Amino acid sequence: MSTATKIPRHIAIIMDGNGRWAENKGYLRTRGHQEGAKRVDEITTACVEMGVKHLTLYAFSTENWLRPKTEVSVLMRLLVHHLKTMDKKLIKNGVSLAAKGSLDKLPQRVQQELHRVIKKTHLENPKMTLTLCLSYGAREEITDAVRKIALNVEAGTLNHADITEAMISASLYQPGVPDPDLLIRTGGEYRVSNFLLWQIAYSEFYVTPVYWPDFRAEEVQKAVEEFSRRERRFGKTTNQIKNSHPELPA
Repeated sequence: MSTATKIPRHIAIIMDGNGRWAENKGYLRTRGHQEGAKRVDEITTACVEMGVKHLTLYAFSTENWLRPKTEVSVLMRLLVHHLKTMDKKLIKNGVSLAAKGSLDKLPQRVQQELHRVIKKTHLENPKMTLTLCLSYGAREEITDAVRKIALNVEAGTLNHADITEAMISASLYQPGVPDPDLLIRTGGEYRVSNFLLWQIAYSEFYVTPVYWPDFRAEEVQKAVEEFSRRERRFGKTTNQIKNSHPELPA
């Protein structure tokens, strides 16, 4: 990777294609989930080595509960199995684990193992924070934020006219985490699937046809190289960006 490459502070990934990967190879869909779980460790390590500060992975959505019960059961077992060995790898890499979503809907054994790893990997100044989105839906997150704010208005401690974007951001599940700079979706689909709808307003999108089980360290490096070539204007013109950042190349 070029030394001139701009490294995203926060990368978010929609890990898609496990089932299709398995079906294309004549395997059961569960085999795809097993292979996909292995990529989490590899991509986490790659991001730490690149200097990424936050990595957020869409592991299980609120809509995924609608899948066949046998598949959901396998996914939960895989999650517990992976968490049991994840803490040692995270500690070795200086990574803290976090999770967000409707975690209370997860099976008790998943909740227990998840909280154990989060507690064990807690660091004051981690090299990177890995967030797993589990039983997560962006619309639900925004709805929960609105409810929090509405309670303050109802209690008379907040005037509705004083509600700001910053206040809404502060009411989301992880108020201290910066918005993703780069959103990667594997598997070739061009949709965001109810993922971080508020936070990705100005994220750069990178869609690859590579299925998640085949998404290796070199693939995330390709995504970061592409991100580095993008001009992020945030609604401004190119000249405005250049004038505010004269150090940037022409």
